Amino acid sequence: MAPSAIEVQDPLPIASHIKDVRIPKKDTLPLPQAARTRLEAAGIDLSKGYPERPAAPLFLDDAISIRNVEREHIDAGARADKSKSALFRAAKEVINLTSHIGTEIVGLQLKDLTDQQRDELALLIAERTVVFFRDQDITPQQQKSLVEIHPQVPHVPGVPGVTIIWPALMATERSASFRNPGGAARWHTDLVHELNPAGITHLHNDTVPTVGGDTLWASGYSAYNKLSPDFRKIIDGKKAIYRSAHTYLDRNDPNAGPQHIERIHPLVRVHPATGWKSLFVNRAMTKSIVGLDKAESDVILNYLYDVYEKNVDIQLRFKWTPRTSALWDNRISIHNASWDYENGEPRHGTRVTSLAEKPYFDASAPSRREALGLEDN
Repeated sequence: MAPSAIEVQDPLPIASHIKDVRIPKKDTLPLPQAARTRLEAAGIDLSKGYPERPAAPLFLDDAISIRNVEREHIDAGARADKSKSALFRAAKEVINLTSHIGTEIVGLQLKDLTDQQRDELALLIAERTVVFFRDQDITPQQQKSLVEIHPQVPHVPGVPGVTIIWPALMATERSASFRNPGGAARWHTDLVHELNPAGITHLHNDTVPTVGGDTLWASGYSAYNKLSPDFRKIIDGKKAIYRSAHTYLDRNDPNAGPQHIERIHPLVRVHPATGWKSLFVNRAMTKSIVGLDKAESDVILNYLYDVYEKNVDIQLRFKWTPRTSALWDNRISIHNASWDYENGEPRHGTRVTSLAEKPYFDASAPSRREALGLEDN
Protein backbone atom coordinates (compact mmCIF):
# COMPACT_ATOMS: atom_id res chain seq x y z
CA MET A 1 0.00 0.00 0.00
CA ALA A 2 1.26 3.47 -0.81
CA PRO A 3 1.93 5.74 2.16
CA SER A 4 -1.15 7.58 3.46
CA ALA A 5 -1.36 11.31 4.13
CA ILE A 6 0.65 11.11 7.33
CA GLU A 7 2.86 8.14 6.62
CA VAL A 8 6.27 7.86 4.99
CA GLN A 9 8.81 5.10 4.60
CA ASP A 10 10.99 4.55 7.67
CA PRO A 11 14.16 6.63 7.29
CA LEU A 12 17.60 5.16 7.71
CA PRO A 13 18.68 4.58 11.34
CA ILE A 14 22.09 5.59 12.63
CA ALA A 15 24.41 3.19 10.86
CA SER A 16 25.89 0.46 13.04
CA HIS A 17 29.42 1.26 11.88
CA ILE A 18 29.30 4.72 13.47
CA LYS A 19 31.36 4.42 16.64
CA ASP A 20 32.19 8.04 17.45
CA VAL A 21 29.11 9.38 19.21
CA ARG A 22 28.18 11.87 21.89
CA ILE A 23 27.22 10.05 25.08
CA PRO A 24 23.62 10.98 25.92
CA LYS A 25 22.78 12.25 29.39
CA LYS A 26 19.89 11.14 31.60
CA ASP A 27 17.32 13.84 32.30
CA THR A 28 15.57 14.12 35.65
CA LEU A 29 13.37 17.18 35.08
CA PRO A 30 9.84 16.55 36.44
CA LEU A 31 7.20 16.20 33.74
CA PRO A 32 4.08 18.39 33.70
CA GLN A 33 1.21 16.35 35.12
CA ALA A 34 -0.92 16.44 31.96
CA ALA A 35 2.00 15.16 29.93
CA ARG A 36 2.79 12.41 32.45
CA THR A 37 -0.83 11.27 32.51
CA ARG A 38 -0.98 11.10 28.71
CA LEU A 39 2.31 9.23 28.37
CA GLU A 40 1.54 6.73 31.11
CA ALA A 41 -1.90 6.04 29.64
CA ALA A 42 -0.13 5.28 26.36
CA GLY A 43 2.10 2.72 28.09
CA ILE A 44 5.29 4.79 27.86
CA ASP A 45 7.97 3.56 30.30
CA LEU A 46 9.20 6.62 32.21
CA SER A 47 11.24 4.66 34.75
CA LYS A 48 14.56 5.21 32.98
CA GLY A 49 14.15 8.93 32.61
CA TYR A 50 12.45 11.23 30.14
CA PRO A 51 13.07 11.90 27.36
CA GLU A 52 15.16 9.15 25.82
CA ARG A 53 18.28 10.52 24.20
CA PRO A 54 19.79 8.62 21.28
CA ALA A 55 23.53 8.53 20.76
CA ALA A 56 24.36 11.32 18.31
CA PRO A 57 27.19 11.39 15.75
CA LEU A 58 30.25 13.35 16.75
CA PHE A 59 31.84 13.79 13.32
CA LEU A 60 30.42 15.53 10.24
CA ASP A 61 30.99 12.65 7.81
CA ASP A 62 29.07 10.26 10.08
CA ALA A 63 26.16 12.70 10.40
CA ILE A 64 25.98 13.14 6.62
CA SER A 65 26.04 9.38 6.02
CA ILE A 66 22.90 8.70 8.08
CA ARG A 67 20.49 9.85 5.37
CA ASN A 68 22.56 10.42 2.26
CA VAL A 69 20.48 8.54 -0.29
CA GLU A 70 17.65 10.23 -2.16
CA ARG A 71 14.37 8.56 -1.24
CA GLU A 72 11.23 8.17 -3.28
CA HIS A 73 8.34 10.29 -2.01
CA ILE A 74 4.72 9.77 -3.01
CA ASP A 75 2.76 12.82 -1.96
CA ALA A 76 -0.62 11.76 -0.60
CA GLY A 77 -2.15 15.16 -1.35
CA ALA A 78 -1.44 14.72 -5.06
CA ARG A 79 -3.80 11.72 -5.24
CA ALA A 80 -6.55 13.21 -3.05
CA ASP A 81 -10.04 14.16 -4.20
CA LYS A 82 -9.77 17.90 -4.88
CA SER A 83 -13.15 18.53 -3.25
CA LYS A 84 -11.95 16.93 0.01
CA SER A 85 -15.58 15.89 0.51
CA ALA A 86 -14.87 12.85 2.72
CA LEU A 87 -12.91 15.01 5.17
CA PHE A 88 -15.24 18.01 5.12
CA ARG A 89 -18.47 16.02 5.39
CA ALA A 90 -17.20 14.29 8.53
CA ALA A 91 -16.26 17.56 10.25
CA LYS A 92 -18.66 19.61 12.33
CA GLU A 93 -17.07 22.81 11.07
CA VAL A 94 -14.19 23.93 8.83
CA ILE A 95 -12.88 27.39 9.71
CA ASN A 96 -10.36 29.33 7.63
CA LEU A 97 -8.43 31.41 10.17
CA THR A 98 -7.00 33.95 7.67
CA SER A 99 -7.33 34.57 3.94
CA HIS A 100 -3.95 33.10 3.05
CA ILE A 101 -2.97 30.59 5.72
CA GLY A 102 -4.43 28.39 8.42
CA THR A 103 -7.58 26.27 8.84
CA GLU A 104 -9.18 24.71 11.91
CA ILE A 105 -11.24 21.52 11.64
CA VAL A 106 -13.80 20.91 14.38
CA GLY A 107 -15.29 17.59 15.44
CA LEU A 108 -12.79 15.05 14.11
CA GLN A 109 -10.21 12.83 15.82
CA LEU A 110 -7.01 12.46 13.82
CA LYS A 111 -6.53 8.87 14.97
CA ASP A 112 -9.89 7.89 13.42
CA LEU A 113 -9.38 9.31 9.91
CA THR A 114 -9.75 6.92 6.99
CA ASP A 115 -7.03 6.62 4.35
CA GLN A 116 -9.13 8.75 1.99
CA GLN A 117 -9.57 11.43 4.66
CA ARG A 118 -5.84 11.38 5.39
CA ASP A 119 -5.07 11.97 1.72
CA GLU A 120 -7.54 14.85 1.65
CA LEU A 121 -6.01 16.28 4.82
CA ALA A 122 -2.60 16.22 3.14
CA LEU A 123 -4.04 18.22 0.24
CA LEU A 124 -5.71 20.69 2.61
CA ILE A 125 -2.38 21.21 4.41
CA ALA A 126 -0.69 21.73 1.03
CA GLU A 127 -3.27 24.40 0.17
CA ARG A 128 -3.67 26.10 3.57
CA THR A 129 -0.14 25.48 4.99
CA VAL A 130 -1.24 24.62 8.55
CA VAL A 131 -4.36 22.84 9.87
CA PHE A 132 -5.46 22.61 13.53
CA PHE A 133 -7.47 20.03 15.48
CA ARG A 134 -8.40 20.77 19.10
CA ASP A 135 -9.36 18.30 21.85
CA GLN A 136 -7.41 15.40 20.37
CA ASP A 137 -7.11 12.05 22.14
CA ILE A 138 -3.92 10.78 20.53
CA THR A 139 -0.92 8.80 21.80
CA PRO A 140 2.69 9.26 20.71
CA GLN A 141 2.48 5.83 19.05
CA GLN A 142 -0.47 6.99 16.96
CA GLN A 143 1.45 10.12 16.01
CA LYS A 144 4.19 7.91 14.66
CA SER A 145 2.14 7.34 11.51
CA LEU A 146 4.17 10.42 10.49
CA VAL A 147 7.78 9.39 11.04
CA GLU A 148 11.19 11.01 10.97
CA ILE A 149 14.02 9.77 13.15
CA HIS A 150 16.36 12.62 13.98
CA PRO A 151 19.88 11.58 14.96
CA GLN A 152 20.24 14.05 17.81
CA VAL A 153 16.89 15.07 19.23
CA PRO A 154 15.46 13.61 22.47
CA HIS A 155 12.38 11.47 21.92
CA VAL A 156 9.59 9.68 23.77
CA PRO A 157 11.07 6.55 25.43
CA GLY A 158 10.53 3.52 23.22
CA VAL A 159 9.04 5.56 20.39
CA PRO A 160 11.96 6.89 18.30
CA GLY A 161 10.79 9.44 15.77
CA VAL A 162 8.37 11.09 18.22
CA THR A 163 10.45 14.00 19.45
CA ILE A 164 9.92 16.33 22.40
CA ILE A 165 8.93 19.99 22.42
CA TRP A 166 9.57 20.96 26.03
CA PRO A 167 11.03 24.45 26.60
CA ALA A 168 11.96 23.67 30.23
CA LEU A 169 14.16 20.83 28.98
CA MET A 170 15.67 22.98 26.24
CA ALA A 171 16.57 25.56 28.87
CA THR A 172 18.80 22.99 30.62
CA GLU A 173 20.97 22.94 27.48
CA ARG A 174 20.72 26.53 26.32
CA SER A 175 19.50 29.23 28.67
CA ALA A 176 16.63 31.41 27.53
CA SER A 177 15.74 34.93 28.62
CA PHE A 178 13.45 37.78 27.63
CA ARG A 179 16.16 39.42 25.51
CA ASN A 180 17.52 36.16 24.12
CA PRO A 181 14.72 33.57 23.95
CA GLY A 182 16.74 31.29 21.66
CA GLY A 183 15.69 27.88 20.38
CA ALA A 184 12.56 27.83 18.24
CA ALA A 185 11.76 31.46 19.06
CA ARG A 186 12.94 32.60 15.64
CA TRP A 187 11.62 32.15 12.14
CA HIS A 188 12.79 28.84 10.71
CA THR A 189 11.91 25.70 8.77
CA ASP A 190 12.81 22.24 10.05
CA LEU A 191 15.43 19.94 8.50
CA VAL A 192 16.27 22.01 5.41
CA HIS A 193 19.74 20.43 5.38
CA GLU A 194 18.36 17.00 4.48
CA LEU A 195 18.70 15.57 0.99
CA ASN A 196 14.93 15.10 1.28
CA PRO A 197 13.91 17.96 3.60
CA ALA A 198 10.91 17.94 5.93
CA GLY A 199 7.36 17.64 4.66
CA ILE A 200 4.43 17.60 7.10
CA THR A 201 5.02 18.08 10.82
CA HIS A 202 2.43 17.03 13.42
CA LEU A 203 2.87 18.75 16.79
CA HIS A 204 0.52 17.75 19.61
CA ASN A 205 0.68 19.99 22.69
CA ASP A 206 -0.73 18.25 25.76
CA THR A 207 0.36 21.05 28.12
CA VAL A 208 0.25 24.78 27.36
CA PRO A 209 0.45 27.95 29.47
CA THR A 210 -2.74 29.90 30.10
CA VAL A 211 -1.08 33.04 28.74
CA GLY A 212 1.57 33.08 26.02
CA GLY A 213 3.27 30.29 24.13
CA ASP A 214 1.62 31.03 20.78
CA THR A 215 3.12 29.76 17.52
CA LEU A 216 3.32 31.81 14.33
CA TRP A 217 3.42 30.58 10.73
CA ALA A 218 4.00 32.44 7.46
CA SER A 219 3.01 31.34 3.96
CA GLY A 220 5.75 30.68 1.42
CA TYR A 221 3.21 30.83 -1.39
CA SER A 222 2.14 34.33 -0.41
CA ALA A 223 5.70 35.48 0.32
CA TYR A 224 6.58 34.55 -3.27
CA ASN A 225 3.55 36.49 -4.53
CA LYS A 226 4.64 39.56 -2.53
CA LEU A 227 7.62 39.84 -4.88
CA SER A 228 7.33 41.81 -8.10
CA PRO A 229 7.11 39.69 -11.27
CA ASP A 230 10.51 40.96 -12.40
CA PHE A 231 12.12 40.13 -9.04
CA ARG A 232 10.67 36.62 -9.20
CA LYS A 233 12.53 36.18 -12.48
CA ILE A 234 15.78 36.97 -10.65
CA ILE A 235 15.36 34.19 -8.08
CA ASP A 236 13.44 31.60 -10.12
CA GLY A 237 15.81 28.70 -10.80
CA LYS A 238 18.45 29.98 -8.39
CA LYS A 239 19.83 27.63 -5.74
CA ALA A 240 21.05 28.23 -2.21
CA ILE A 241 23.06 26.46 0.47
CA TYR A 242 21.04 25.28 3.48
CA ARG A 243 22.66 24.18 6.72
CA SER A 244 21.76 22.06 9.73
CA ALA A 245 20.80 23.43 13.12
CA HIS A 246 23.23 21.05 14.84
CA THR A 247 27.00 21.08 14.41
CA TYR A 248 29.67 18.39 14.24
CA LEU A 249 33.46 18.10 14.15
CA ASP A 250 35.62 17.64 11.09
CA ARG A 251 37.25 14.24 11.59
CA ASN A 252 40.42 15.36 9.80
CA ASP A 253 40.63 18.67 11.66
CA PRO A 254 38.72 18.54 14.97
CA ASN A 255 40.23 21.85 16.02
CA ALA A 256 38.57 23.66 13.10
CA GLY A 257 35.46 24.19 15.22
CA PRO A 258 31.81 23.29 14.74
CA GLN A 259 30.74 22.32 11.22
CA HIS A 260 27.20 22.22 9.77
CA ILE A 261 25.76 19.72 7.32
CA GLU A 262 25.13 21.66 4.10
CA ARG A 263 22.90 20.89 1.10
CA ILE A 264 21.97 22.77 -2.06
CA HIS A 265 18.27 23.31 -2.86
CA PRO A 266 16.27 25.74 -5.05
CA LEU A 267 15.30 29.14 -3.61
CA VAL A 268 11.85 28.68 -5.10
CA ARG A 269 10.32 25.21 -5.02
CA VAL A 270 7.09 23.69 -6.31
CA HIS A 271 4.71 21.71 -4.12
CA PRO A 272 3.85 18.39 -5.80
CA ALA A 273 0.23 18.38 -4.58
CA THR A 274 -0.78 21.92 -5.56
CA GLY A 275 1.77 22.61 -8.29
CA TRP A 276 2.26 26.13 -6.85
CA LYS A 277 5.55 27.96 -6.42
CA SER A 278 6.72 28.77 -2.90
CA LEU A 279 9.61 30.77 -1.49
CA PHE A 280 11.98 28.35 0.27
CA VAL A 281 14.28 30.37 2.52
CA ASN A 282 14.62 30.96 6.24
CA ARG A 283 16.91 33.33 8.11
CA ALA A 284 18.18 30.69 10.54
CA MET A 285 19.42 28.09 8.07
CA THR A 286 19.81 29.52 4.55
CA LYS A 287 23.49 30.32 4.18
CA SER A 288 24.03 31.83 0.72
CA ILE A 289 22.87 31.85 -2.91
CA VAL A 290 24.96 29.70 -5.21
CA GLY A 291 26.90 31.64 -7.83
CA LEU A 292 26.69 35.05 -6.16
CA ASP A 293 29.29 36.94 -4.18
CA LYS A 294 28.57 37.08 -0.45
CA ALA A 295 27.59 40.75 -0.55
CA GLU A 296 25.16 40.12 -3.43
CA SER A 297 23.73 37.03 -1.77
CA ASP A 298 23.29 38.78 1.57
CA VAL A 299 21.34 41.67 0.02
CA ILE A 300 18.89 39.36 -1.76
CA LEU A 301 18.48 36.91 1.11
CA ASN A 302 17.93 39.64 3.70
CA TYR A 303 15.26 41.15 1.49
CA LEU A 304 13.55 37.76 1.08
CA TYR A 305 13.67 37.15 4.84
CA ASP A 306 12.07 40.53 5.45
CA VAL A 307 9.29 39.85 2.95
CA TYR A 308 8.58 36.52 4.63
CA GLU A 309 8.81 37.75 8.23
CA LYS A 310 7.35 41.27 8.14
CA ASN A 311 4.16 40.94 6.09
CA VAL A 312 1.63 40.18 8.80
CA ASP A 313 -1.19 39.62 6.29
CA ILE A 314 0.46 36.38 5.14
CA GLN A 315 0.99 35.15 8.71
CA LEU A 316 -1.04 33.38 11.36
CA ARG A 317 -0.60 33.54 15.14
CA PHE A 318 -2.25 30.58 16.86
CA LYS A 319 -3.35 30.42 20.49
CA TRP A 320 -2.95 26.87 21.77
CA THR A 321 -5.31 25.05 24.09
CA PRO A 322 -4.43 21.74 25.80
CA ARG A 323 -4.66 18.61 23.63
CA THR A 324 -4.42 20.52 20.34
CA SER A 325 -2.69 19.17 17.24
CA ALA A 326 -1.20 21.32 14.47
CA LEU A 327 -0.13 19.84 11.15
CA TRP A 328 1.90 22.07 8.84
CA ASP A 329 3.93 21.75 5.67
CA ASN A 330 7.57 22.77 6.04
CA ARG A 331 7.99 22.97 2.26
CA ILE A 332 5.80 26.07 2.03
CA SER A 333 6.20 27.85 5.37
CA ILE A 334 8.34 29.18 8.15
CA HIS A 335 7.30 29.14 11.82
CA ASN A 336 8.24 30.81 15.08
CA ALA A 337 7.46 29.83 18.69
CA SER A 338 6.74 32.82 20.92
CA TRP A 339 8.67 32.54 24.19
CA ASP A 340 6.59 34.90 26.33
CA TYR A 341 5.81 32.76 29.37
CA GLU A 342 9.09 32.92 31.30
CA ASN A 343 8.89 31.50 34.84
CA GLY A 344 5.23 30.71 34.20
CA GLU A 345 3.24 27.62 33.42
CA PRO A 346 4.86 24.71 31.54
CA ARG A 347 4.55 23.83 27.86
CA HIS A 348 5.04 20.29 26.56
CA GLY A 349 4.28 18.49 23.33
CA THR A 350 5.30 15.62 21.09
CA ARG A 351 6.19 16.02 17.45
CA VAL A 352 6.65 13.88 14.36
CA THR A 353 7.99 15.09 11.03
CA SER A 354 7.92 13.36 7.67
CA LEU A 355 10.61 13.65 5.03
CA ALA A 356 9.28 14.70 1.62
CA GLU A 357 10.64 14.90 -1.92
CA LYS A 358 13.94 16.38 -2.97
CA PRO A 359 13.05 20.05 -3.67
CA TYR A 360 12.58 20.94 -7.32
CA PHE A 361 11.77 24.00 -9.42
CA ASP A 362 9.49 24.11 -12.46
CA ALA A 363 9.51 27.37 -14.43
CA SER A 364 6.06 26.62 -15.89
CA ALA A 365 4.41 26.22 -12.47
CA PRO A 366 2.00 28.98 -11.39
CA SER A 367 2.02 30.95 -8.18
CA ARG A 368 -0.86 30.44 -5.76
CA ARG A 369 -2.59 33.64 -6.81
CA GLU A 370 -2.22 32.79 -10.49
CA ALA A 371 -3.69 29.34 -9.90
CA LEU A 372 -6.65 30.79 -7.98
CA GLY A 373 -7.29 33.52 -10.52
CA LEU A 374 -6.48 36.36 -8.11
CA GLU A 375 -4.98 39.70 -9.10
CA ASP A 376 -1.20 39.74 -8.86
CA ASN A 377 -0.42 43.39 -8.19
